Amino acid sequence: MDQLRIAVLNAAHRDENTTRNFRRELDASLAEFDATEGEVPDGFDYDGAVVTGSRSSVYWDDEWMQPIKEWVGDAIDRGMPFLGVCWGHQLLADVLGGTVEDMGAYEVGYSEIEHYGNSRLFDDIDVEFTAFTSHSDAVSELPPGADPLAENHYSNHGFRKDRVFGVQFHPEYDAKTARELVHRKDLSDDRRQSVLEEITEENYQKACEAKLVFDNFLEFVREVRTENVAVAAECEDATATVGRSD
Repeated sequence: MDQLRIAVLNAAHRDENTTRNFRRELDASLAEFDATEGEVPDGFDYDGAVVTGSRSSVYWDDEWMQPIKEWVGDAIDRGMPFLGVCWGHQLLADVLGGTVEDMGAYEVGYSEIEHYGNSRLFDDIDVEFTAFTSHSDAVSELPPGADPLAENHYSNHGFRKDRVFGVQFHPEYDAKTARELVHRKDLSDDRRQSVLEEITEENYQKACEAKLVFDNFLEFVREVRTENVAVAAECEDATATVGRSD
């Protein structure tokens, strides 16, 4: 079967790590757009879309955010599957009518997260799992009709509404990305050193389990594409039958 076509809306302010990480983890044909430069697809001819993290906050009035919010909303209305990561998770919640707020704390480093076992997005991932996190904003109120999927003592870490999925943690991070992020963050010396000491090969390997959300999402997208093809074929057959004269 042809490769999936996935639109990647990159909001990471030209961070090379983000580009590398998502290219590595998404086994699909990727069309990449720099959202911070106002780039969005000019149509909806994709099997699904992924929204990355960002150094911005969803509730800021940055000029570049309006185009991505509008395109995402239109694509969701058309039934396109979405996966949002960190800021992308928050953006999807915001577009769908949820609330994103400063949580008054900063979660950073390898964290323990628990999923509820109620979503295929977490298939083959232990109920309690490890993932790298970096955020001070959180989805404080889910969109109407959305189901919570995961959480820890900091915040919600996952939701689903129809064909839209979001995760607050960073399943795509490698150790290089994690170290560079910690070095550039405004942390106390003690906290920075503490988090850096956690970025070990052992913890990275434990966190690799969370990468399965990408495979699980893409499998969902494949199923949606198959359903869409079948529906289109049925409509075409029905049209041909109506137009036939016996």
